[in-house]
Amino acid sequence: MTRTSAATVHTYLTIVGTPGSDEDDLRGVLAPDVVYIEHPSPMSPHGRTHGREEMVAGFLAGKDLLKDQHVEVLQLVVDGDRVAAQSTWTGVVVHDVGTLRAGTRLTAHMAGFFTVRDGLVARHETYDCYEPFPLAPPRAS
Repeated sequence: MTRTSAATVHTYLTIVGTPGSDEDDLRGVLAPDVVYIEHPSPMSPHGRTHGREEMVAGFLAGKDLLKDQHVEVLQLVVDGDRVAAQSTWTGVVVHDVGTLRAGTRLTAHMAGFFTVRDGLVARHETYDCYEPFPLAPPRAS
């Protein structure tokens, strides 16, 4: 039985924010031809568009960079196969990366717009609004 559009999006966001989730969990909710569009944010200053493999690679990189990740789904608005999601994501940086230092807590308030096809996420467009966080100058090599 195919999941409803709301259940698919809720499952996807839960997988993204659950420390114990894995690559197979994520692949299980993504259409093979999924498109992920990130609008500009501190983590993606110029925005970017990804396909499935890039989404999985970013998901795995996030697992290495972050601990205590969590996505709280605040509301879903559904219109057939289209879902608008308001959520809050939090995570703690595990090790220094660029100007992010270990121990930094990141919080993003997210507006995501999804298209679901056959119980899978076929498109995810996100607008992430990060709360201010401290940056350190890059360390000299």
